Amino acid sequence: MTTAEHLDTIDRLRATAFATAPEGAPGQGGGPGHLLVTLSRTRDFWDDDGSGREEAADQIDAEYGALVQALTDRWGEPHVFAVGSLLDRGFAGEEIPEPWDEVCNTTDHVHLWRVGERWLVVYVAQWDKEFPYLLMAGTTVVDPP
Repeated sequence: MTTAEHLDTIDRLRATAFATAPEGAPGQGGGPGHLLVTLSRTRDFWDDDGSGREEAADQIDAEYGALVQALTDRWGEPHVFAVGSLLDRGFAGEEIPEPWDEVCNTTDHVHLWRVGERWLVVYVAQWDKEFPYLLMAGTTVVDPP
């Protein structure tokens, strides 16, 4: 997909009402106060020798960089939020609210913009090293913890 298509998806996402209960699958759904969508993904499997992984990472990083630049042009400099401490806090027993719990389980940092009453978040997710990279976007009224 192109950056223009990603921006169109984000504009629709920002206009979508939040669900009243959790719905959808991880990375593609939402719940009270948040929505997450997959904008783009790399192929599902790497070759046995791991080849293709670096190219996939480069491709998704290029899409991510272009999207961050387009959103920065629109809404100004983002907050860059490291979410690794959220993962540690969750392992220590703290309840991390959604969408931040899902986010911190799939990435180490996000770019955030405050747009009106909502946060807009974009990031690259990967559930495990064997899985594809996902370019993600989300909107939430839940402040980062």
